Amino acid sequence: MRKTTRTTLVGGTAAALLAGATWLPASATTMRDSTTARSAALAQTFTEDFDGPAGSGVDGSRWTSQTGDNVDNHERQYYTGGTDNAALDGNGNLVITAKKENPAGYSCWYGSCEYTSARLNTAQKFTTTHGHVEARMKLPRGQGMWPAFWMLGEDIGSVGWPQSGEIDVMENVGFEPSAVHGTIHGPGYSGSGGLGAAYTLAGGTFSDDFHTFAVDWSPNQITWSVDGNVYETRTPAATRGCSSTPST
Repeated sequence: MRKTTRTTLVGGTAAALLAGATWLPASATTMRDSTTARSAALAQTFTEDFDGPAGSGVDGSRWTSQTGDNVDNHERQYYTGGTDNAALDGNGNLVITAKKENPAGYSCWYGSCEYTSARLNTAQKFTTTHGHVEARMKLPRGQGMWPAFWMLGEDIGSVGWPQSGEIDVMENVGFEPSAVHGTIHGPGYSGSGGLGAAYTLAGGTFSDDFHTFAVDWSPNQITWSVDGNVYETRTPAATRGCSSTPST
């Protein structure tokens, strides 16, 4: 399955951007400072247009390819590095391709891996606190797909998850081809207990065309939108009273 994404970021320093999941695309991502985002001149702190020749890889000074399997979500693919599963198409898109194969005899949590895919992040290369984060993506379609675009606290290595916090800008599951989800996770509201909402297209599916998935993150609220249509808002009050015991 193929997917494409574009990313732009604008902001400060706290969450690392991740593009990828069970299977994911990429074509452009943008982050803008939350104050200047309201003005005509937007200060962009990170923009990725995936310009480059077809078949080439992402810019290694900005992106890290995670490798290995993921037992936490019971994912069945092995994430590879290089360009076998994530490569530019020469038209300003990063295409992430999930394949039913195991060319190198990879071992997964359930035995011999059945699939390969790719997962990219900006950990230790770019972080931001507050601002506007968006990515333009065309999602894959099919049972078992789980494309996602999300942010994790940069201190996850020392405090663990969900204490680090997580903002899911977009998640899609294969059995809901017309719906995406925006969610936050933290101590007492994680996993199946995360706080979120869904956005459903009036017609068609998210694999039919490109759509822009965005989060506007300020100290007092987070809002989620699809193609400029806001469908969810969360404030600190939403997490008050949550148990400190994370759910799974």
